[in-house]
Amino acid sequence: QVQLVESGGGLVQAEDSLRLSCAASGRTFSTYAMGWFRQAPGKEREFVAAISWSGDRRYYADSVKGRFTISRDNAKNTVYLLMNSLKPEDTAVYHCAAGAWGLGSRSMTEYDYWGQGTQVTVSS
Repeated sequence: QVQLVESGGGLVQAEDSLRLSCAASGRTFSTYAMGWFRQAPGKEREFVAAISWSGDRRYYADSVKGRFTISRDNAKNTVYLLMNSLKPEDTAVYHCAAGAWGLGSRSMTEYDYWGQGTQVTVSS
């Protein structure tokens, strides 16, 4: 069982930066791939970024590539999402997820555990 708690969201202006954190419980964190997904009002949840269990594979949605960076610290059971050059269209609830398929995936179906999410609001 893995429990995930996101933090770091907030209200920022366009072009600002935020770093989201996702703290995981459980001794098996280091074996799980981790992902970030987001859901804007009235829209479906969408993939943002993912990282393999070792950190050597990273995946990004085209909409965030070059602006967002996913990383993890297995010693701290934490995954991060550094978001630079934020845009109003990045406004959403951001969820982290853990998947036993440790290589990482863009597909929500590959993730077994989900956090409750943290709100990110970007004003223009």
